[in-house]
Amino acid sequence: MGVAADEPLVEALLAAAPAVAETPSAVQQAEVPVVRRRGARSVTDWIREAERLAAECATIDDLARAVGDFGGSPLKATCENTVVYDGTPGASLMVIGEGPGAEEDRRAKPFVGKAGQLLDKMLAAIGRRRTENALISNVNYWRPPGNRNPELDELAVSRPFVDRMIEITRPKLIVAAGGVPAVSLLNSRDGIMKLRGNEYTYRTPGGYTAPLIPMLHPAYLLRRPQDKSRAWRDLLLIEKRLGELEA
Repeated sequence: MGVAADEPLVEALLAAAPAVAETPSAVQQAEVPVVRRRGARSVTDWIREAERLAAECATIDDLARAVGDFGGSPLKATCENTVVYDGTPGASLMVIGEGPGAEEDRRAKPFVGKAGQLLDKMLAAIGRRRTENALISNVNYWRPPGNRNPELDELAVSRPFVDRMIEITRPKLIVAAGGVPAVSLLNSRDGIMKLRGNEYTYRTPGGYTAPLIPMLHPAYLLRRPQDKSRAWRDLLLIEKRLGELEA
């Protein structure tokens, strides 16, 4: 790791943050290519099953149980726990990361390793805490072997649950922490460096709409602390928009 987890995110406030880019048009969801089969059921079958189960959930606890019982991800067989969410359901801010790592898998909670500790510091810098006013989740609920990136079909079978969680908790602002959730949620071909610093509109299949802001993943900042000024600008944008949305 390039920096200790308890190193402050920002050593000094920037004199001025750059202007926020013009908000792009709302991003409509597109189908994820389905390329693999598992046993007698195709990935498309499992996506439909996930859609059915998610639609039946009225609360976030219902959703957590449905995800825990779901057998459509090949990752479930190789991980220790299903990791669904942590924090405050119904909070204005929802942070969505990539997926659990080793510590998250062990403790069955998202963002509790070194990157999670840094995320907590980042959120605290703008007055947000998972115990009070932030909800934390991921676009994938099971740890991939070796902490590799989740594959397209692994993301696709989780997506109905991700969307339903957004619809149930109704956050005022969604933050995509890192390239995988940003690219997946926005169906974008751009990387995180192009996506961050901008606001997008996310719409679920059920019709719930919320602003979405991509930011650099805390794990990336642990490797490249020289980019903390970019992360600070991301946080200032998030803080500003939350203030507007909560007014």
